[in-house]
Amino acid sequence: MIVFDEVTFSYGSRTVLKNISFSIEASEKVAILGGSGEGKTTVLKLVLGLLRPDSGKVLIEGEDITEKGEDELREFRIKFSIVFQEGALFDSLSVKENVAFGLREYTRMSEQEIDEKVRALLQRVGMEDSLDLMPEELSGGMQRRVAVMRSLAAFEPEMFLYDEPTGGLDPVNADIVYNLIAELSGEGRGFVMVTHEVLSATRASERFLFLQEGRLIFDGNKEKLFDLDVPEVQLSVGQWKECLGL
Repeated sequence: MIVFDEVTFSYGSRTVLKNISFSIEASEKVAILGGSGEGKTTVLKLVLGLLRPDSGKVLIEGEDITEKGEDELREFRIKFSIVFQEGALFDSLSVKENVAFGLREYTRMSEQEIDEKVRALLQRVGMEDSLDLMPEELSGGMQRRVAVMRSLAAFEPEMFLYDEPTGGLDPVNADIVYNLIAELSGEGRGFVMVTHEVLSATRASERFLFLQEGRLIFDGNKEKLFDLDVPEVQLSVGQWKECLGL
């Protein structure tokens, strides 16, 4: 579904991706790992056409999107459900209005139909009693759950994109979010998850890409990932072994 063909991208004079190539099928569960500033979130923005590469191609279902205009990009963006870590919810709208936003923008559903669908979506994540709350009244984990449901409301995505889905969350809320990710991917749709949390990524993902100094240095499964000789991975492996008493 997603193909990067020798993609290079820079922010000004700083090159963050250097001739990156990979392909991801819609049903795969993929984590993109790497340190801060390594271009992980940039990959998601390139997939959505929010950024354009300096060189190379980004293909979605076989079509090169790098030269497409905003109107053309819309048909590709609705194939994905995207949840960014920051700015996920509209601060001035209640939980109900946040989830209903896409339904009002992109469908012709009646208010009664919108109300029923919003309540059903929020019930899936145990937040049907939070309809009238504002984002500032929610915990970080609750905000993340609402953001996922909002991204699902108006369309049936073929794949999910998550940017640091549990970043800044306590362990309990992180568990809730990971369980939600597993539930949604269990419906036959895969995901691409951007995270710097190596061990957390292994809970839900089956394939791992690792970015370092602008290059893709690893593409493989969990067992091979744990053998990767980079500090971020080996520190996490050490913590995992310590917890198990190994």
